Amino acid sequence: MCPVVAASVVPPARAARVSAVGVTIGRSRTCGCVITMHGPPPPRNPRRVRPDELFEEAYRASGTAVLGYALRRSVSREDAYDVVAETFATAWRRRADLPAEPDEVRPWLFGIARRCLANTARGAERAGRLGARLGDALAGAEVPDPAVLHEHSTDRRRLTDALRQLSPEDRELVTLIAWEGLTPAQAATALGLAAGTARVRLHRARTRLRAALAPSADVEETSGAH
Repeated sequence: MCPVVAASVVPPARAARVSAVGVTIGRSRTCGCVITMHGPPPPRNPRRVRPDELFEEAYRASGTAVLGYALRRSVSREDAYDVVAETFATAWRRRADLPAEPDEVRPWLFGIARRCLANTARGAERAGRLGARLGDALAGAEVPDPAVLHEHSTDRRRLTDALRQLSPEDRELVTLIAWEGLTPAQAATALGLAAGTARVRLHRARTRLRAALAPSADVEETSGAH
């Protein structure tokens, strides 16, 4: 049974002991479980916390981030809910492997979510949608006139084409940093890469994006060598 139940991600036997304060965001089609987000967990001493409690804290602290990660890479909200449910079901089974340090939990969960997405990947179609959504984010929410709308649409197409020139792993590396706010070192953890390898690949990917988008669009360099 998937552990995403009631007001928290815990086994049914323990659900009654978990606070019901939370915001329900959706329901997975695969297991029918309710996906509910909670506030941040209280401070803790990692050495004295059991795996079950570590898991509950990871869900409360990172559940919304995992949902956002899935939404930006899924064709539909329903697909994203399925990815979130499967991610935390997998994390529950592997709760003994949860990192003790809070800063390492989110990259660890993104790594699981990435593998769940790979199981339902839609190849070029998903890559195209991903590029279009990133283009929307760069274009901004307000369009003052049709001429600007046309210019933004052109930029989106250029960005989609530029992203398609990257390998899937390089594209994921760029978006983990640009969208999810990870540092290069954290993105490396999510992708299972050495930190030095990730930095080299990130530099090359940004260089390729700048070359593909020049001269009408610029890719902003994100600092953060770790």
